[in-house]
Amino acid sequence: MILNMYLHAFTGVVKREFWRFIQQRSRFLSALVRPLLWLVVFAAGFRAALGVAIIPPYATYITYETYIAPGLCCMILLFNGMQSSLSMVYDREMGSMKVLLMSPVPRSWLLISKLLAIALISLVQVYAFLAIAWLAGVEPPALGLITALPALILVALLLGSIGLFLSARIRQLENFAGVMNFVIFPMFFLSSALYPLWKMRESSEWLYWVCQYNPFTHAVELVRFALYQQLNLQALAITLGTTLVFATLAVISFNPERTVRAAPAKA
Repeated sequence: MILNMYLHAFTGVVKREFWRFIQQRSRFLSALVRPLLWLVVFAAGFRAALGVAIIPPYATYITYETYIAPGLCCMILLFNGMQSSLSMVYDREMGSMKVLLMSPVPRSWLLISKLLAIALISLVQVYAFLAIAWLAGVEPPALGLITALPALILVALLLGSIGLFLSARIRQLENFAGVMNFVIFPMFFLSSALYPLWKMRESSEWLYWVCQYNPFTHAVELVRFALYQQLNLQALAITLGTTLVFATLAVISFNPERTVRAAPAKA
């Protein structure tokens, strides 16, 4: 009986997220446009300036497009995790989550269900991008597309947990976009998504260490190694540990009785 209740809540949240995703075609297209712009347009300009040496997990010289592909996959997970967190703010007040919070299902399970739903939707977007990237000449090993699946799921859970933790702390909807930009862009650009860290170290030692302490860097490296059928134990440990920390903080911080206020009108 209890198991059925938990399963029913989980399937309800997942179906709701997928139904919303299907209805919002622009969301799917925008999730692909951002990384494709980097892959096709920016990579063409940076290819000559940012040559990539032989670094793990690559066994030979690679194109810049090949290097940034794992980072762009994580970009999709990052933006989708934060965008889904914004929907959580609305759902908590006037959507399906408000109804679910009235059920006897523990709020921790509802948040876990939300995280898994976000991860599943993100995977659809990532593999669609990889299919298009394959046509553009980025060809990771076919088996790597399978070995990367657990890494992608873990990274999606990490970024979803960060987003849900932030959404639990937001008191005004108007502030959410600003907070997201403050989180998304530093996480993405201060990482190894677009350039190797040794390149960053050549220009700035302190920026190198900022990138090293950025959990998104290790998330990107986890996916990068997994795409080439290798395991980066350090990246796995840091990504898993950070996921557990933020998932726990999201559950603890989430207060269904907290209301989200609109910003006061200016005179």
